[in-house]
Amino acid sequence: MQIEVFLALLLFAFTTSITPGPNNMMLLASGVNFGFVRTIPHMCGIGAGFLSLLLGVGFGLGAFLESVPLLYVALKFAGGLYLLWIAYKIATSRTLGEGEAGARPMSFLEAAAFQWVNPKAWVMALAAMSTYTDSNNYTLSVLMVGVAFALVNFPSVSTWAGFGSALRDWLSQPVRLKWFNITMALLLVASLWPMLR
Repeated sequence: MQIEVFLALLLFAFTTSITPGPNNMMLLASGVNFGFVRTIPHMCGIGAGFLSLLLGVGFGLGAFLESVPLLYVALKFAGGLYLLWIAYKIATSRTLGEGEAGARPMSFLEAAAFQWVNPKAWVMALAAMSTYTDSNNYTLSVLMVGVAFALVNFPSVSTWAGFGSALRDWLSQPVRLKWFNITMALLLVASLWPMLR
């Protein structure tokens, strides 16, 4: 892969990783409700899960989904329903998660598994593999796409969790937190619209 192509790929990976979407809306809300440190497993799970999805798409899953479009549609709607459930949980959260019984951030495995039903993750993976792989050196180019996303993913997602964590003190007032969580839930639902059309 030429250096210019890799730099373009890095820019694509960074832009798609840092822009608002389901993962980043959930990380912002988790940073507010649980703090940065307790959100680290969620962030790491996103990176690992997306990398596994990306490599899966690159090494044949993308072609399989093109041959069975109904499965792709089913995945999109399963992801959409799961996101609606998460949005409901965020919208109804009323206290910061430190002392709330049963409240906890998303775990590493939950975040990793979520990438496989996250509509934005599928769009990103399919777009990256169709745009930045080279048929003459396919395996290496798939791995380079994985490297590019691995380099930018954690800094991108941690920005959202960090921003949420920085808002904790201001949102410690229950009324502010209530409306923040409702707003995050609505934005999470809105992030689905372009991907479910």
